[in-house]
Amino acid sequence: MVLPLTLMRAGKSQPTLIELKNGETYSGILDSCDSFMNMHMVNVVCTSKNGTEFWKLNECFLRGNNVKSLRLPNEVTEIAKEEKPQRTNINLYNNNFLVKIPTMPASLRGRGRGDLGGMRGRGKIPYTSGRR
Repeated sequence: MVLPLTLMRAGKSQPTLIELKNGETYSGILDSCDSFMNMHMVNVVCTSKNGTEFWKLNECFLRGNNVKSLRLPNEVTEIAKEEKPQRTNINLYNNNFLVKIPTMPASLRGRGRGDLGGMRGRGKIPYTSGRR
């Protein structure tokens, strides 16, 4: 299974057809994309919703949340399958990664942000010796 962002990254500098939620289509060369599916395209032909008007653009930027569908050449799926997936997490149990053990005593570990006083930030009025 290939995820959409992997396909888009593999499809850089490939001819791409993008349909937006409002019905417009953009056909051109995919130049770059980011993790929000925002895309920068060059040599673009924009087609109106009803298909009667066309605009030639040197470049355009498409916001990812407006994208309805994306069409890429078939070769892009093969390229995406061959690429190694990018690591997003560090495996803490990997032999190449040194896990540092905290130097504080065990009695103080796992106690929130470090303030040891009670009643701070709980909305209670501290006891006073005078009468109210």
